Amino acid sequence: MRRAFLAITGLAASTTALVVFKGSTSATPVAQNLPTAQPVNPAGPGTDPSAAPDAPGADPAGVAPTSSASAGPSTSPKPGKTTARPSATKTKAPSAPRTTTKAPQSTTRRVTGAGFDAKDGSENYGYVQVQIVVSGNRIVEAVALSLPTGGESDIHSGDVSNRYDGTGGEVVQKQSANLNTVSGATETSNAYKQSLRSAIEQAF
Repeated sequence: MRRAFLAITGLAASTTALVVFKGSTSATPVAQNLPTAQPVNPAGPGTDPSAAPDAPGADPAGVAPTSSASAGPSTSPKPGKTTARPSATKTKAPSAPRTTTKAPQSTTRRVTGAGFDAKDGSENYGYVQVQIVVSGNRIVEAVALSLPTGGESDIHSGDVSNRYDGTGGEVVQKQSANLNTVSGATETSNAYKQSLRSAIEQAF
C-alpha cells in the first residue's frame, strides 16, 4: 500500500513537472512571434487618426498646420528701393588739334650800308650813306642817312632822295642796287648805289 502511494505520488509529480516544462518552452516562441503593440485608433479601423478631432496634435478647426516658414513675416531684411540714379557722365571726344595756316611772322630789321664819298675826280661833293628796312627776304623801305649838302648839292641830293628813298621808291620797286642814275646828280647817285649794295649784302 505504501509503495503504491509512493508510485502514484511520483507519477503525479513527474507529470506536473513535464507539463510546466512544456508550457515554458512553448510560450517563448509564441511571445517572440507576437506583433508589436499598435496605437489604438479611437475613431475605429479604416479612418485617419489625424482627422479625428480628439486625436493628439489635430487642429480642432480642421485647418492643416502650416509650415513655420509661412507662419509669420519673413525676418530677412529686404533692400530698400533707391530712387537716386547715378548721374551719367558725358565724355567729350578730344578735339583735333587746330592747324594754323598763317605763315610765321617775319622779323623786320634795319641794315645800314657803308658810307661813300660822292666825288668827281678830285672834287668831293659830300658823304653818302644808305639804310634799308628788311622784312623777311624783302626790302620794304630805303632811307638816305647822309647826302651831300650846300649849294647845288642840296638840289641834287633832293632829287636822289625823291627817286630812291621811301616805301614806294625805286629801291623797293627793284629790290636791288641796279638803280637808274638821276640826271644831274651822277656822283651822288653812284655813291648811293654803293652804300645800298653794301646794306643788301649784309641783309641777305
